[in-house]
Amino acid sequence: MPNIKIEAVTPVYNRRDITLECLRSLFAVDLAGIDLSVTVVDDGSTDGTSEAIAAEFPSVKVIRGDGNLWYTGGMNVGMRSALERAPDFILGFNNDSTFDKDFLTSMLGVATSIPRSVVGAVLIDWEDKHSIFQVSPEWNFWRGGVRHWHHQTLDTLPKEPWEVPIIVGNCLLIPADAIREAGLMNEKLLPQFGDAGFTPSMRRLGWRLLIDPNAHVYCKPNDVPVRFGSLSIKDKFKALFTDKFSPHSLRRRFYTNMFAAPNKALGFGSTIVFYLRYLAGRNLEGSFGNARAERPLSETFADKLVSRSKGQ
Repeated sequence: MPNIKIEAVTPVYNRRDITLECLRSLFAVDLAGIDLSVTVVDDGSTDGTSEAIAAEFPSVKVIRGDGNLWYTGGMNVGMRSALERAPDFILGFNNDSTFDKDFLTSMLGVATSIPRSVVGAVLIDWEDKHSIFQVSPEWNFWRGGVRHWHHQTLDTLPKEPWEVPIIVGNCLLIPADAIREAGLMNEKLLPQFGDAGFTPSMRRLGWRLLIDPNAHVYCKPNDVPVRFGSLSIKDKFKALFTDKFSPHSLRRRFYTNMFAAPNKALGFGSTIVFYLRYLAGRNLEGSFGNARAERPLSETFADKLVSRSKGQ
């Protein structure tokens, strides 16, 4: 049988050493039965990222941007180029990642055994190697739409792949046909968070979104944003209304909910719920949510487990 063709894509900006470490880790994984090609979209780096990649990894395709692509545009440029080479799958990943040796063969095993599936990895905090983050977000109308978990670890995960409403873009294996059906990310409305609507658009077309508990990827935790309460009135207004890249942006929350929801009506309604919870200090994404106990994901998603043998 011919090898499975995977095109890996990542956008970068001014993280030369981290990007090189990531690529070293990626090329060291088990590639039995896989033809892997890598595209890096360097969006205007000034620290020699492109030159360093070319020197150490001459097989990696580097596409240069002008500094205005951001995450979503960078991913779209890379995926558009990758699709021209007719891959079976596209692996989207962040450059602040390192990989277990068997992560890709494990994800591929899930993707090929369960029809019409898009597969995400388990994202592990690379500082403590036990805590996970941004894995298996929940969508719940009365909790304000999409919410992430605060206290999950490797020990709280299901033992089998499980179905989720959304997969974040840190590391996901996507059949090329899923992208051809659903299209690329929305870089106009979500320039920095295009993954918020990417996999939900596939789900609405009948693709199954799965997390593979055996695919481990170690990631740099997200930077903790400046606490909203500590901002000046001027900066609060900017963060909420004019800075579309701010983690506090109401625009970002609105479009995240609208794209991730089962339909637009529920997305709009859940956004109102989110704003009300936000004003009441009951935002599950903030300190209130961080202080609350959580059930293990193995319990929360117990009815979402998927058998590899039956695809059910």
